[in-house]
Amino acid sequence: MKFILMMHAPRGTGDWDIMTKWSQGEVEAHIQYLNDINADLRKAGELVNIEGLMPPKHARIVRAGKGGAPDVTDGPFAESKEFLAGWWIVDVATPERAYAIAGRASAAPGPGGKPLNMAIEVREVMSAPPVEV
Repeated sequence: MKFILMMHAPRGTGDWDIMTKWSQGEVEAHIQYLNDINADLRKAGELVNIEGLMPPKHARIVRAGKGGAPDVTDGPFAESKEFLAGWWIVDVATPERAYAIAGRASAAPGPGGKPLNMAIEVREVMSAPPVEV
């Protein structure tokens, strides 16, 4: 079963300013914690994909314009207190395993080494129906 684990971060100024207030050591501890999770998932054969996203100020809205040409704007975006910061796609045996991974990731350390308890949305990836032979 594949699941996407979506990490959300506070909107702030739209520039991921939350980490600019951390010490270098706190940032390094946070990144190392997440790198350790990723290494464990790779070793277990559970990691399918992982990506982090640029801050929201770099996001654009694209719609088809005249003749199908992209019409690119810098908004408007849905009003939200949080933005998607990145995700993992994992292939695990049960939803409970996906929840356990999300719980571990949510506890990544922040200022003072305290767990951030970040919101991580877990959703099963939809698969195509089986092909009948």
